[in-house]
Amino acid sequence: MVSSKDVAKRAGVSQSTVSRVLNNPSKVSKTNVEKVVRAMEELNYRPNSIARSLVSKKTKTIALISGPLHNPFFVETTTSIVNYAKEKGYNTTVFFEKGDNMSVYESVLKHQVDGIILSSIFMDDPIYAELEKLDIPVMMFNRKCRRGGNYVEVDNFRAGKMATEHLLKLGHERIGFIGGPLYTSTFYGRYQGYVEALKRYGHEADRTLIRDTDTSESGVRDAVLTLMGRKNKPSAIFAATDSIAIFAIDTLKELGYDIPRDVSICGMDNINIARHRSFELTTVGQKSEKNLGQLGIEHLFRMIESGGKGEEPVQMTLEPVLYERKTTAAPK
Repeated sequence: MVSSKDVAKRAGVSQSTVSRVLNNPSKVSKTNVEKVVRAMEELNYRPNSIARSLVSKKTKTIALISGPLHNPFFVETTTSIVNYAKEKGYNTTVFFEKGDNMSVYESVLKHQVDGIILSSIFMDDPIYAELEKLDIPVMMFNRKCRRGGNYVEVDNFRAGKMATEHLLKLGHERIGFIGGPLYTSTFYGRYQGYVEALKRYGHEADRTLIRDTDTSESGVRDAVLTLMGRKNKPSAIFAATDSIAIFAIDTLKELGYDIPRDVSICGMDNINIARHRSFELTTVGQKSEKNLGQLGIEHLFRMIESGGKGEEPVQMTLEPVLYERKTTAAPK
């Protein structure tokens, strides 16, 4: 089997130079890159398409780090991103959020790509420092890092406040909150909006009505069972995503509750299925016909096509809007 040592010998360079060409060609002279690529082609060390990409420094590939697919929001955004990249002649390598995000990022950083778009990042994520060092554009969507960078999001604080105020205006006083990890900007902002709305209406946030979950169906089910098992159960629930809302509705119906006669539910994201006749979910979305993944990938390609990260970061925060449908009503 041909090794990098054989490539180095054929090219007349050191083995470390071959390694740099494979991992960071921008740090190697054009002459040496061409020597190594030529040797790789002659020895069939790697496919010609990959070898040529090292000369042009373009792989025609982007990396997407997405949230979990049990949330339809990420199914929709992943589809938009992959399709848009395909229209641009690019392949998309997709990675999905796991419990150990660091292993996902390590896999991404091993790939040579022309740009990264991601929704899986924490507010104080240590990986952000590594992303900043890359010579390629990085775009966040739905979530953002406290340190800044390029991102497209909805105003999560205002969205959480809007959803909760809608329930308060209907006359609900005991309003539950089911969300996800508060170390992410989405859930933290929506939770803070929920707390602020309660405060404005003269209510203190009741910790017994607040449940943080892993956002999975089983996690949401446990949260609903806990909330509805209390003596003073909520008459309404603000679910911090539409996915959580749908899982919650399934569990509530299983328990014999009628929606919205017994319990009102307001979601967040305005995913496509929320409009379906079987749900007609009251929810909060953004004032844009394009989802956040679509907006994010369009900005990423503007940076790729302009040849860099851009002088000023792209930081887009969209205004939220309430979509009142059939899962909320005045308490009985």
